[in-house]
Amino acid sequence: MKALTWQGVNDLMVRRVPDPRMLNDQDAIVKVRMTTPCGSDLHLLDGHIPAMRPGDVLGHEFLGEIVEAGTEVRRHKVGDRVVVCSVVGCGRCWHCEHDMWSQCENSNPKPEMTEMIWGGATAGMFGHSHAMGGFRGSHAEYVRVPYIDYGAFSVPDGVDDLDALFASDAAPSGWMGADMGGVRPGDVVAVWGCGAVGQMAARAACLLGAERVIAIDRHPERLTMTERYIGAETIDYTRTDVVAELRERTGGRGPDVCIEAVGLEAEGPGPMGMYGQARRRLHMDKDRPVAVREAIHACRTGGSVFVLGFFAGAVDRFPLGALMNKGLTLRGGQQHGQRYIPKLLDLMSKGELRAAHLATHTMSLDEAPRGYDMFRSKRDGCVRPVFRPWA
Repeated sequence: MKALTWQGVNDLMVRRVPDPRMLNDQDAIVKVRMTTPCGSDLHLLDGHIPAMRPGDVLGHEFLGEIVEAGTEVRRHKVGDRVVVCSVVGCGRCWHCEHDMWSQCENSNPKPEMTEMIWGGATAGMFGHSHAMGGFRGSHAEYVRVPYIDYGAFSVPDGVDDLDALFASDAAPSGWMGADMGGVRPGDVVAVWGCGAVGQMAARAACLLGAERVIAIDRHPERLTMTERYIGAETIDYTRTDVVAELRERTGGRGPDVCIEAVGLEAEGPGPMGMYGQARRRLHMDKDRPVAVREAIHACRTGGSVFVLGFFAGAVDRFPLGALMNKGLTLRGGQQHGQRYIPKLLDLMSKGELRAAHLATHTMSLDEAPRGYDMFRSKRDGCVRPVFRPWA
């Protein structure tokens, strides 16, 4: 089959790879109808995650059709149109039973790597390096899906493929940021980043009853899209002091909940932005916590900060004093998609949540290297390219 493979830092190639085969009775083979790259895939492409090997298949956000199912599969059958959660969960361990799917104890066959780096094991994840299990990704014609009864969800008849595609990762990630960030009716919520995850976090905050949602970015087309499709206010961080602007818009108090949806390659203006870029060029840091620092300083006292953006290691100049003295709650995590995807598909079927607008460019799998280049450079207003392996 054809697949998009990682050959080295900033080197992608569409190649022929062996077809996937089922390894366990709870597996299924899914024929990929649509797949899209996520910002965390760019970190893999750029070499920030050291556990990649030449030939690895990228991609973790996808929708498809089941073409083969194991003998122990109970909730799905061949022919089902399904959206597949990017995180692999066994459904039986303590963490899965407590709806903390990205901490699954059984799905990552190589937990020693994350235990060494982060002090604990994480779940497996499609196409996300050997630290996350070495599973082949979704930028391919077919994917083996382990534990499919727990990781795949049938798409309601009235939901379009392009909407449902983003229920795989971007929409549940955004919803988790708002939900676990503690958004309540009447809150003011600020979201850093107007990519797909940031927009979905902003929409989730609206649906959870936030009185005002303010999204922060610098790309005009993303700011415009967020205002038009999400209904959030926006701030261009290159034109103002974000912390001062948020204070002004909230009567001097600051947002109740701040959601960081940028990650380790965050950019920022001013001395701190230049400081972070210099440390990266000198190979002193892999992660730039520009948006996290700003969120902590902007958040009201006693408020909540949730980190959705992907980070790989330690960060410099973390404002621990501000966090402690302001009495903030800080949380983060990979998405617990299995907790949220059924609700999101239901909202999509009712027309209350739309995501198709995020797919600014659709193309064949053969064009995926060009799509990644557009996505990384944000050229031509690219928010998300969508690859159709069978186009």
